[in-house]
Amino acid sequence: MIIRPAIPADAAGISAVLTSLTAAGLRTLPDDQAFALNNYIAASDRIQCNLAVGGDIILGLQSLKLAVPGNIYDVTPGWGIIGTHIHPDAARRGIGKMLFAATLQAAADAGIVHIDATIGKTNSGGLAYYAAMGFRAHRETDTAICKKFTL
Repeated sequence: MIIRPAIPADAAGISAVLTSLTAAGLRTLPDDQAFALNNYIAASDRIQCNLAVGGDIILGLQSLKLAVPGNIYDVTPGWGIIGTHIHPDAARRGIGKMLFAATLQAAADAGIVHIDATIGKTNSGGLAYYAAMGFRAHRETDTAICKKFTL
């Protein structure tokens, strides 16, 4: 398995990961190729989107974006916003840990000091993953727990 930055040609593979999460009841946001391209690969606030690739199959992705004023998560501008998506069939293989190492390097290179992970309150897997990576709760909304990592 390798960890590498996403490129436009990866939109279909990213969409496949997102679609598998939707089918497993773990995702409710869009999962099509246009969403993958616009939201992860070519987003204007993108710092880095890393992929975990086994052979020619995308097993997971981790997105790091710059929080800009008015962002949908209400994250402090200048912080990083992280999102992690692992194909259900690839869970529990250490992919998230490998992705996070690459994301931390991208955050450091971009001068990011704090990273926010906004996780649905019912997403026990996501809450456990970010806790294991060293994120700590810093605020809550009606539907989410927001965790912060400080570099």
